[in-house]
Amino acid sequence: MPLPPEDSNRTASAPGISRPLQVVARKPSMRFVFSHPAHAIAIGFGSGLSPVAPGTAGTLWAWLVHALFAAYFTPVQQGIVIGIGVLVGWWACTVTARDLALADPAVVVWDEIVAFWLVLWLVTPAGFWAQAWAFVLFRIFDAAKPGPVAWADALYKVRRGRPIGWAQGFSILFDDIIAALCTLFLIAVWRTI
Repeated sequence: MPLPPEDSNRTASAPGISRPLQVVARKPSMRFVFSHPAHAIAIGFGSGLSPVAPGTAGTLWAWLVHALFAAYFTPVQQGIVIGIGVLVGWWACTVTARDLALADPAVVVWDEIVAFWLVLWLVTPAGFWAQAWAFVLFRIFDAAKPGPVAWADALYKVRRGRPIGWAQGFSILFDDIIAALCTLFLIAVWRTI
């Protein structure tokens, strides 16, 4: 269910000219989050609505949920959940981006969630401080988007006014997965030193 545009029925008029005003979407609310299962998933069950650093809020939510995974699931089961999370997330991110009319909405944090699950899954067993360093590294790669992360972020970008499709839904996830792989690479180098 797309967000209703504000004032979408109004028109700007000049003598002899009638044209629609530019549509401006409203910021999504908890009502929007739970109006469709895809929205709930993509927006991290509300964690993406954080007014400050929604990606960081989503990553913190991922860390909390991973603690539950680690307590109840075997490593193989965790890997299966992450794999399913990527596929379901692709769908959820695509649907939510279309409904928000934005190619990569800041409120969509499923990409951070599933990517950080990947990091934690592969660095575990790790204590709190090792996980905290993984968190910091992941957030740096995700926010700063150096090198390969910037490449992945730009790969499927859509031009303004173009329809948002499955490629853009994948793109939302892809740059965060690359950020996770860069994080894991640095952790692997650190562990060998």
